[in-house]
Amino acid sequence: MTDFRYGPVELYLVGFDGDGPDPRMLDALGELLEGGLMRLLDFVVISKDDNGDVSIVEVEDADFPLDLHEVGVAGEEDIAELAELVPPGASAAIVALELTYARRLAESVSTSGATVLSVERIPAPIVNAVLDLVDES
Repeated sequence: MTDFRYGPVELYLVGFDGDGPDPRMLDALGELLEGGLMRLLDFVVISKDDNGDVSIVEVEDADFPLDLHEVGVAGEEDIAELAELVPPGASAAIVALELTYARRLAESVSTSGATVLSVERIPAPIVNAVLDLVDES
């Protein structure tokens, strides 16, 4: 069997008001990491002042209570591109999460000679809204 060191990785850009993430978000992320479902491969905070000037804080340079497995998955180009999406006067976090629970599936697909042709993620708000509509009918 092919031995994968990592499973699939998802890169999120999570926006928030103020200069940093809400402690509740960090706590929820910490719980996921402790449970072993995911590993944190990068965490970068982007802040943009009202003039549009950008500041970047890498997780290793900040006091975030997170267990970081790796650093640097989000490259400079990724950070610059995602910073464009942050409105002036706001902040966001780039969060790179390895889906450790999906590693075995990725290994099995590779070993069997199969090829993943497409993967789509349906955001939770959309899934919940659609299922709420189904429940109402």
